[in-house]
Amino acid sequence: MPRRVSHSLLDPWLTKPLKSLYGALRIPRRLPPEAIVGLGHLAAILGAVGFAYSTRSWWGGLLAAAGVAGNHTADVLDGTHARATGQCRHGGELLDHFVDPLSFSYWVAGLAASADAPWLAALGIVVIYATSVLTNIRAKMIGEFTLARFGPTEFKSLLIAFGLWQAGREMAGNDEATAATSAWWFVAALSVAGLVQLIVSLWRAVGEVNAQGTPNVDTTEWINQ
Repeated sequence: MPRRVSHSLLDPWLTKPLKSLYGALRIPRRLPPEAIVGLGHLAAILGAVGFAYSTRSWWGGLLAAAGVAGNHTADVLDGTHARATGQCRHGGELLDHFVDPLSFSYWVAGLAASADAPWLAALGIVVIYATSVLTNIRAKMIGEFTLARFGPTEFKSLLIAFGLWQAGREMAGNDEATAATSAWWFVAALSVAGLVQLIVSLWRAVGEVNAQGTPNVDTTEWINQ
């Protein structure tokens, strides 16, 4: 399995403290880690609904922030629980990596819906899945799964802060048009920043796999059966 390396700026401040809470939560040992993944995915869906309504209601931003925070908590604890209870499985890891980009896509779609900008949703989702594919292929070829300095934890933290900010603005009586404009600029900035990071990451990844990849380059042909 690829080794895991995180360059995240916020993981030491947010993810590690969450892991330390595992014992206090008293999660039943028989509970499969996949159930925690499922709960995290449900939280992501609720967060997306919150973002979609964040420009029209005070509770939308709060639900969005709670959904993203719940998803991140589950994302941290599922692996911790699997290791603590001896339930590490390939299927669980596959499920975890499968739902992560889905969660990000939900949030971008919710934000774009609140800004009435479907093309921003399309751009954001393409960037998310392209980044996910690049990360996993690179990990397979050089044996290292790497998280960038601005990675999932930083992205989720921004989403939580924006959700709370939108909720505060709604409680203060700001109109829907102003909130929608804020959502438009936020999701546009995220999408453009993600696109730039994707291009840089692709450039670096090509060089890394050429320099560090396994010496046995795949020269096989497809077999038709």
